[in-house]
Amino acid sequence: MRTLGVGTPPRRTASMPAHPHPRIVVRRVARRAAVKRAIDVTIAAAALVALLPLFVVLALLITLESPGPVFFRVERVGRGGRRLPMLKFRKMRIDAAGVPLTLAGDERFTRLGAWLARSKLDELPQLWHVLRGDMSLVGPRPESPGFVAGFAAEYERILTVRPGLTGFTQIAFADEGSILDPADPLGHYVNGLLPQKVGLDLLYAARPCVRRDLRILGATVVTLILRQPVAVDRSTGALTLRRRR
Repeated sequence: MRTLGVGTPPRRTASMPAHPHPRIVVRRVARRAAVKRAIDVTIAAAALVALLPLFVVLALLITLESPGPVFFRVERVGRGGRRLPMLKFRKMRIDAAGVPLTLAGDERFTRLGAWLARSKLDELPQLWHVLRGDMSLVGPRPESPGFVAGFAAEYERILTVRPGLTGFTQIAFADEGSILDPADPLGHYVNGLLPQKVGLDLLYAARPCVRRDLRILGATVVTLILRQPVAVDRSTGALTLRRRR
């Protein structure tokens, strides 16, 4: 048997994979980012064109039902901590006020707005943010500055990636309005739901992967269009259909 002398490096075997050179890692990261961006632009552009008739119909219905603008912007925190005035279809009365969260059957909704909230169609204008590069199709959902400030250390990592139109939290909390405690929605969100969302967003930000993005997009279709609940594993991000009770 051959023995290794002092200072002699061991020969690499199949069970001892080589560590890639830093330049190779950088190239791989850049390639993944380029592929992800190409997917974002292609799908967002195609969706905006295909959904233009729906945008026109929704704009007309919103205008006819209640006075006020068709769109509204909510203040969110984008990549790198930059300000992101996120665009949505208006789903509330123009004089609505109250907590920055919505419950199922929220009295501030217009009739059309309640449907937009349930179907998530109010989020469709954010395809424009995806096309511009402010957002991605898949990523951590952008949060309001106040909520970000409460988890500053965690969001320092989360905000290294583009926020998404959909992501782990959109799937895991698809029925958030029904989950929130109507007696104290803000307190329940900050102390109960938000820490779970932060954990899922950290999980996503730690391992960007185009293949996983495609699985998340598929799960979003299953959740929002087919109305089948999908569970998100809090430690691995695995996506599985939930059994209806």
